[in-house]
Amino acid sequence: MKKAITGIAAGAAALLFLAGNAVAESDCIGCHTKVSPGMVKDYNVSAHAENDVTCSSCHGDAHSTAEDFKKALLPDEQVCAECHEEQVDQFSHGKHNFGWTTLNAIPATHSAPDELIEGGRGCGGCHNMGIKTEDQKLEQRAKGYRYQTNSCDECHTRHSFSKKEAQNPRACQQCHMGYDHPQWEMWSSSKHGMRWFVQQNGDLPEGAAAPTCQTCHLPDGNHANETAWGFLGVRLPLPDDEQAAADRVTILKALGVLDPETGNPTPILDAVKAVRMAKLDQESWQVERDKMLKTCSQCHSMNYAKQQLDMGDSIMMKADRLMAEAIETIAALYKDGIIKQPANYPANYPFLLTFMHTNGERWDKDLDKLSYIDQVLVQMYMKHRMRTYQGFFHVNPDYAYWYGWNEMTKDLGEIKELAKSMRAQHVK
Repeated sequence: MKKAITGIAAGAAALLFLAGNAVAESDCIGCHTKVSPGMVKDYNVSAHAENDVTCSSCHGDAHSTAEDFKKALLPDEQVCAECHEEQVDQFSHGKHNFGWTTLNAIPATHSAPDELIEGGRGCGGCHNMGIKTEDQKLEQRAKGYRYQTNSCDECHTRHSFSKKEAQNPRACQQCHMGYDHPQWEMWSSSKHGMRWFVQQNGDLPEGAAAPTCQTCHLPDGNHANETAWGFLGVRLPLPDDEQAAADRVTILKALGVLDPETGNPTPILDAVKAVRMAKLDQESWQVERDKMLKTCSQCHSMNYAKQQLDMGDSIMMKADRLMAEAIETIAALYKDGIIKQPANYPANYPFLLTFMHTNGERWDKDLDKLSYIDQVLVQMYMKHRMRTYQGFFHVNPDYAYWYGWNEMTKDLGEIKELAKSMRAQHVK
């Protein structure tokens, strides 16, 4: 790995650059001080400015006027790897690297406006993370979105690229919050988060335990972040408990991973495998569970940590019982022709990966919307089931119970009442 040159003042670095490059660093700074002053301020306080990392080191020297700005290279992760090879290699093996691929594997993505996906003001704002293929980059640029080319600056924001910024849990807040993954809200209002904030105020000793997101998910600065259960909260092999196994199969059918009629794997399973969206064998799940136990045991006894994580697994099985009952209730409406199968659905069965969008065609066409009872089901899975188990693992009682489990029971009650009403009104 190349090491950054240390001990060179920003002024000396600029003189070296002026001596050997076609586009003077002073020209870059002079122009961009007027055009994008915040960018220049960030760069001037960065470690890059303190070392021999100049504008052309990342952006090339083809751009020299206001008119040819598109000639400026927008660096991808491989440019960062020239100096940060170890970190980029770690990142390439972690979940964040699959952000963009995962987003585009989900059917609902292609029903949303481009501005929210390619433009980065919706799901694409966070799921832009991930090393893209050249074809993916060309596709983005062809649509006019040329700035989402790098994952590193999601946490080390440009142009300061601060290590301390990325180590601050607030760096995680921008993505890990909100409807389907409010990890920030869970952590920040948990005992772990409270201790971190108190410590920042000077009311806890500097060495007191105050775990951050990075403590648990990026230990020792390792960029290869993984979790045992994953975002979907499903895994293989099936549990030994007969009811729990049946419930998980029902959920896998509603995710389109298993065929509802035969129970056989579908092509969607290949997509899940490709982006490691779920652990599909005991060994890979156990590796991540053991890593978390090791992290927890830095503060707690191993027995206590294991008990807490085992309880999290147990609450997931109970939540899945509610979820499966809701899915089966709506599946019966599909089977009996009370709900018609949308054209893009993989089967005549509820499909959770539609989210809240239309039936899968473009969002701006005049199409039937997702049925209301299906919307309640998606909310139950994507919002309330997520809160139930994520709240438990993030040690947040309110999220696990009131925003999670309690809301799931309400969703199930509403789904049963809606199904009863729909059956009563259905004309054969």
